[in-house]
Amino acid sequence: QVQLVESGGGLVQPGGSLRLSCASSGNSFNIYAMAWYRQAPGKERELVARIVRDGSTYYADFVKGRFTISRDYAKNTMYLQMNSLKPDDTAVYSCNADYGARIYWGQGTQVTVSS
Repeated sequence: QVQLVESGGGLVQPGGSLRLSCASSGNSFNIYAMAWYRQAPGKERELVARIVRDGSTYYADFVKGRFTISRDYAKNTMYLQMNSLKPDDTAVYSCNADYGARIYWGQGTQVTVSS
């Protein structure tokens, strides 16, 4: 059973930055792709960014130019660097890992952008 643990969330002022981490208990080299999703109160979960094993990335339009997704295979960890944060970025951010046959999810970390 693979476990994913997110960290790095918190309260930040508009325009500020946070870096989220997603640590996997499994071998990163067996993961085809990893992604960050978010869900704000009363809204559906949405894809934020995704990174594939070959290094290719995808970003939702609403984070392009502000967020950067990356992976550290040695540490079995994925990151989401979030800059120029806006109040609309407030949500629970969750990571997932696609092993092909199965997808695992973390529990999520709260990000609140407010003055």
